[in-house]
Amino acid sequence: MFALEAMLTDLIFLYGEETGRTTFARLVGIIEQNRLLISPQYHSQLSQRDAILITYGDQVQKQGESPLHTLAEFCSKHLAGLVSGLHILPFFPYSSDDGFSVIDYRGVDPALGNWQDILDLNRDFRLMFDAVINHVSAQSAWFRGFLAGEKRFQDFFIVVEGHPDLSKVVRPRTLPLLTHFTTSAGDKLLWNTFSADQIDLNYQNPELLLEILELLLFYAKCGAEFIRLDAIAYLWKEIGTACIHLPQTHAIIRIMHATLERVAPQVKLITETNVPHSENMSYFGDGKDEADLIYNFALPPLILYTLQKGDAGTLSAWAGGLRLPSQQVTFFNFLASHDGIGVTPLRGILQESQIDELARRTLAQGGLVSYRSNPDGSQSPYELNINYFDALANPDRAEPLENQIGRFLAAHAIQLALVGVPGIYFHSLFGSRGWPEGVHLTGRKRSLNRRKLTLAELELDLKNPNTLRSRIFQGMARLLKARASHAAFQPYSEQRVFDCGGQIFGLFRFDLDTNGHVLCLQNVTAQPALVNLPGEIISQTGMTIDLLSGERMIKESGDNLRLSPYQTRWLAY
Repeated sequence: MFALEAMLTDLIFLYGEETGRTTFARLVGIIEQNRLLISPQYHSQLSQRDAILITYGDQVQKQGESPLHTLAEFCSKHLAGLVSGLHILPFFPYSSDDGFSVIDYRGVDPALGNWQDILDLNRDFRLMFDAVINHVSAQSAWFRGFLAGEKRFQDFFIVVEGHPDLSKVVRPRTLPLLTHFTTSAGDKLLWNTFSADQIDLNYQNPELLLEILELLLFYAKCGAEFIRLDAIAYLWKEIGTACIHLPQTHAIIRIMHATLERVAPQVKLITETNVPHSENMSYFGDGKDEADLIYNFALPPLILYTLQKGDAGTLSAWAGGLRLPSQQVTFFNFLASHDGIGVTPLRGILQESQIDELARRTLAQGGLVSYRSNPDGSQSPYELNINYFDALANPDRAEPLENQIGRFLAAHAIQLALVGVPGIYFHSLFGSRGWPEGVHLTGRKRSLNRRKLTLAELELDLKNPNTLRSRIFQGMARLLKARASHAAFQPYSEQRVFDCGGQIFGLFRFDLDTNGHVLCLQNVTAQPALVNLPGEIISQTGMTIDLLSGERMIKESGDNLRLSPYQTRWLAY
């Protein structure tokens, strides 16, 4: 009942007393109707065994098979027991941006397969769907209806009239904010935050909001246990403001959360907000009413910076300050994705000169840098477009491949040790390198990290223990199995950072329910390191077990423990 009262309050805030109450009554009807259609799935709570693979639907291809079928076959054979879920990047019919300009929210791209293929994937894995609901394709039926003058769609989009001051609007890209379109009623200027093919939706229209809420329930019906709210920070537009993180956006997320909670409580909302860390944290709301997980956007560039510098000091200080507002929410920790490595989240953590240095090194390593337009007309680095393995290479000197592999696995060991649910991009799990040919083919910088693979090519590499892909996969599998083996890595359990000096990142994880404890130690340098074991967390018996090696050790408080270059120790006791 309280959730419904809060929902009514939010709708009145958005649309005023009369329209808010009318919209609320209609939404309650939608909720009740769908409660009869959607059977809640009672999966176990998220645990240390949960990890999500981020992948395109056609990431693995085999001639004569639908890509989604091939993906299901490959994942069931190689990844069962290592990852529990799959984030299938937008699998809907689309017109651009590798899926993020959706033509039909309720269809499956025929080039990938069909809804039965999605259901087949759901047999073995939890699924994450994208809700790309800030904008829709210019080729969608909604927008074509708008252009044709169909009454239903006239308020689905944002028409800008006159010459308002839009200088405060925060932009993630440097493309024009407004685009001219010829409609049945004449030329109009339409708002498009990302591109002229991605037309922003107008949430000041309650009809549009109800349409989107029904869409989220449709995704729940189709098996989604996680719904990723793409570019959600830009959802509500108000001329004269920055049009990012507006109170109305948070109200809409609360309404989404309450709707799903009433109909499909198994579904978790994940907000994708590539912004400074302090702003990102706001999407947890009060810890119960907005996102269930938020993308931990500061993590990828911060771990990159840590391993490039060989100094864990900044990472330790930042991680030591992480606080969750409740035990019902947690982070979605990732290092790489279909996008580049965003550096905006580092603002407030690193200095601008340090961010510029990350950009310089990216260029030196064969990567690219994307820039954003600032309100004053200047540009600043927004995203590093580079494969994460290549980003961790040293451009200033040649070094053994062993060091590069060690550094790459060290990065993921830190990711997997931190509180939250890990998300692992397909190419990171298999040690792929950058694909510069893709940039030449598409003209898009992000293609550098989006190469599609044949099933035969990938399986051939995995069969040979000496290939880079095989070595990375085995190392990642070892980390994932160790993490899954201990309750201290439960996504909502406690963590504490220990200052072990600049060479070592030290993290203490403990689970109050099982009284399980793990001390995570990570050498972030290419040199051996000694760490003085903290006395307060060594058990009276002094017996510890390294979850990665299986080694049993008797250690006393104050003992020094030696770590080889980039070595990981997860000491359980």
